[in-house]
Amino acid sequence: MAGLANGIQWRQTLNYKKSEAKEYAREHLVGVWAANLTPFDDQGRLDEAAYRDNLRHWIRDLQLGGLFIAGKQAEFFSMSLADRKKLMEIAVDEARLAGNRGGVGHCGIITSCSDTQLDTVLELAQHSQDIGADYIIVHSPVLHFGADTDDTIYEYYRYLSEQVQLGMAMWNHPDCGYTMSPELCNRIADLPNVVAIKYSSERAHYIRLTELAGHKIHVSNPSEEEWLDNIIELNWKLYLCSTPPFLLQTKKDQRMNEYTRLAFAGDHAAARKVRDSLEPVRQAFKASKPKGKPQAHAKCWQEQLGQHGGQVRRPLLQLTDAERAQVVSAFAQSGLQR
Repeated sequence: MAGLANGIQWRQTLNYKKSEAKEYAREHLVGVWAANLTPFDDQGRLDEAAYRDNLRHWIRDLQLGGLFIAGKQAEFFSMSLADRKKLMEIAVDEARLAGNRGGVGHCGIITSCSDTQLDTVLELAQHSQDIGADYIIVHSPVLHFGADTDDTIYEYYRYLSEQVQLGMAMWNHPDCGYTMSPELCNRIADLPNVVAIKYSSERAHYIRLTELAGHKIHVSNPSEEEWLDNIIELNWKLYLCSTPPFLLQTKKDQRMNEYTRLAFAGDHAAARKVRDSLEPVRQAFKASKPKGKPQAHAKCWQEQLGQHGGQVRRPLLQLTDAERAQVVSAFAQSGLQR
């Protein structure tokens, strides 16, 4: 069944049954995925044309495995519900328009439905299903006064799993006030449509979780610097995800994609050589990042790549002229080929 809304054709049938979510994700939720940045204009409005242009570059030129839409990098915390839905709709539409990408396959879309208000999470999850997103991801809840017990967090995900039909990924970052234990994550991984976790934890935690639950769900961490080691040592198949897939790569220079392909093929020595060759780019990016301005910095770096960066929304701060000049200088010395 398909529907038409906002001039866009939506696919309203799932590619899998809820009971098949884990199996489907094991096969299709793989490769290098990126978390979008959102280009806002000088008035703080979404620049839809710029956003679509970026999406086409990520989907068609970089041929990323998938995109993580409307998360923290995208500044969801400064958006209305309508803004967040629009980001999702446009991304699903661009992935649909790209089709099979000449045999590469469909670009997957996972939408962030994270919110402090549960009804909002459920509304975004239903919207994601209605427009044809492939999966959703939900951050562990922000809890206060010692309420972050394992039972509370488990029940949160259990209820969501019961209400939602799409495959769902957990997301835990200590900025919510706590780190979920590997044992708790493993317990949640038994829920029928929980398919992955973006586990922004120390490496010892995600190694332990991989041992416990790697046969049930994809375990991933957003560190690009650890990604190759995690393929080789932990047999990971999914990078979920942050901005390096489109900040460290261009149409002409796709070394992250290249070392990922080499590692998946078992050529670890060649993969390490390619991975290590990106170190000057990583260092230039880090050295030019001012404290407290990650999105503004990343958007300025995007612009050096020929992508659309744009403004950040309040409460985030824009780069100063001096900070922008530092980014321009660092990029010029990074060796990344435009």
